[in-house]
Amino acid sequence: MTICTAGNADRDMVAAMLARAFQDDPATSWILPDHADRARRLPRLFRLLFDGDAGGMRLITPGGEAATLWRGPGQADISLWEMVRNAPALLHALGMAGARRALLVSGAIAAHHPPGDYWYLHIAGCDPAMQGKGLGGLAVRAGLQRGAGRLPAYLETATERNLGFYRAIGFEIVDEWNVPNGGPRFWSMLRPAG
Repeated sequence: MTICTAGNADRDMVAAMLARAFQDDPATSWILPDHADRARRLPRLFRLLFDGDAGGMRLITPGGEAATLWRGPGQADISLWEMVRNAPALLHALGMAGARRALLVSGAIAAHHPPGDYWYLHIAGCDPAMQGKGLGGLAVRAGLQRGAGRLPAYLETATERNLGFYRAIGFEIVDEWNVPNGGPRFWSMLRPAG
């Protein structure tokens, strides 16, 4: 199966799939505690994230079952200007309480980014109906082969069951931490270049 570059025409499909993939994720569940509200708001959030990662690599399986959003070297952190520019859209996507929690998560994530140049696997998701078929791994490996393999690759996950999946692709845990104010636990993982 060939992994494709996701373009703007794929935005809504990718956002809807990622919303399903992250519906029960510990971080999104903490940001938006109400299940029905989370299901309604997550597609909006993932459209914003899809747009924000346009400068990196956005990869998708041909049928849209899995996708990865990568930020290139030096692009892992969101600039203050980008945060200000996106504030109205973030408030619309998440509401006031959700946006506050999302900023706490985002700040904690940024505080744990490693120094130096690396590719940042910002988002990786697979439609729950298609999980276990190797599509998520295929999408991650495609990113590693297309560019991220020449430099280290970094990610964080709040889902403990993902650790084995990422270890099988060559990532190792380098840190474990919690988002302040009762937020979720995260694991930082790094894959050496090559």
